[in-house]
Formats: sequence, C-alpha cells, structure tokens
Amino acid sequence: MMTASPARGQDDASALYVGQVTHRRTHGFDHTLGYRIFMLLMDLDHVDDHLKRLRWLGGKRFGLLSFRAADHGDRSGRPLRGQVEHHLAEAGIDIEGGPIRLLCMPRILGYGFNPLSVYFCHRPDGRLAALLYEVTNTFHERHSYLVAQPRESDDRLVRQSAEKAFFVSPFMDMDLTYDFTVRPPGEAVSVVVAVRRGDTAILTATFAGTRQPLTDAALLKAWISHPLLTFKVMWGIHWEAVLGMFKGARYRERGRPPAHPTTLGIAR
Repeated sequence: MMTASPARGQDDASALYVGQVTHRRTHGFDHTLGYRIFMLLMDLDHVDDHLKRLRWLGGKRFGLLSFRAADHGDRSGRPLRGQVEHHLAEAGIDIEGGPIRLLCMPRILGYGFNPLSVYFCHRPDGRLAALLYEVTNTFHERHSYLVAQPRESDDRLVRQSAEKAFFVSPFMDMDLTYDFTVRPPGEAVSVVVAVRRGDTAILTATFAGTRQPLTDAALLKAWISHPLLTFKVMWGIHWEAVLGMFKGARYRERGRPPAHPTTLGIAR
C-alpha cells in the first residue's frame, strides 16, 4: 500500500543517492561505458535551509560541493520552483502547491555539469503529477521534456516517452524517440532512458542509486569516494565520443536548438 507525502511546507524528502551510471549503445556500433556517481535530491522548498545547515554543501561560495539554482532552469537564478510551475502551467498541469524535487549532481570544486536533471512534480497528496527532464549538452545548450502523469497511474514505476527535439550527441540522429522508465526516489531511485528509432534500439542510459541522508558526514564520504565527479562525467562523454569515432560512428552537424524551452511527451 502506498502512503502519500504531506503537503508542501510539511515534508522535506531531500537526500543523497549513490550509485552507478551505465551507457550501452547497441546500434551502429557496440559500446558500453559505466562509472560510479552520486546525485542530490533537493526539495525546492528547502534548498536555502540545507545550504545554511550543511558545511560541505555550499551555495554561492566555492567549496568541495555546491548547489546553485543558476546552474538549472534558464540559468537566470530566478527561483526554480517558479520556473518549473511556469512550464507546468503552460502545459495545463496544476500541482496545487505540491512539492517539487530536483535530482541532479552538485558542483565539484566549483565545476558543474548535468547531462540530465529530473524534476519530480507532486500533488499535495504526494502523488506524481509530472516529470520534467532537463537535458544539457556539451555546448551548454539546454532543453526540457515535460510529461504529465495520470492521476490513476502507479507511481512506483513511471513509463513515459517523448520525441527527440534537441541535439545532444554528434553521433546520434534527431529522428529518435526517448522512452523513460523511472523509479521515483524512495529507498532507491532509477532513471532509464532508452533511445530508439521506431522499434530499433539505439542506446540505453541508466542511473540507479540507493538513498543516504543529506548530512555533512554522507556528503564528505561521497566526495572522498568520487572526488572528481563532474569532471569524470564530462571526460566520460568525450571519451565515449572518441571511441565512437574509432568504431566508425558518423558525425552529425549540430542544428539550432528548439525555439521553445520544453517539449511535451506522453505517459505510457
């Protein structure tokens, strides 16, 4: 039996998730890449509280780890909650003041890069109303995919899809579909993005992690275990591109990013 979370302002589900990222390409050429990472789950109503109480998670100051709202959304530094609610309203989605939680990597030693960040948008009773997938490419361009979740759906495993609208890799075509399979944050979390053309599987990217409390001790342990986290992710992306070239991948020219910041998807 599922239990609902309290309404906004009464619940803080913020946490740390430590786990594994795996990329596997199966079409054109075979290639698998995996590495350990950790991610923050930040309740957007409690960010300031955490930045004040946590020694190892800085805001604007330089540090081992930091979280900055300006690294996300439109990069303006405007409240992220308001930005997400604006996208939801444009799509006709009303979460009625429910909590919004962001799964992302922090900055490490001042450097931050998130290929994919996920906003979990809840209704006041704790049920998922929508997921917003924020994608950033290595050219520092950004686009998001927004998918509403039906009220009657099972939130324990979310299945959604969206047509690719944004250039990410120079070795991937644009006429593709993303299939998202997400286990929302609890004692564990997982986000699987399967890329396909029609019924042909192209690539699968997965993050699976286990929950730890958002404390100074847990943050310091995570940093010691993954001291160059965001540098490693960026290196991994470029190393994968180099290997792809040696394996015969064809280079695609980058076009202009979409005029609108979000593309709507569908629940499956």
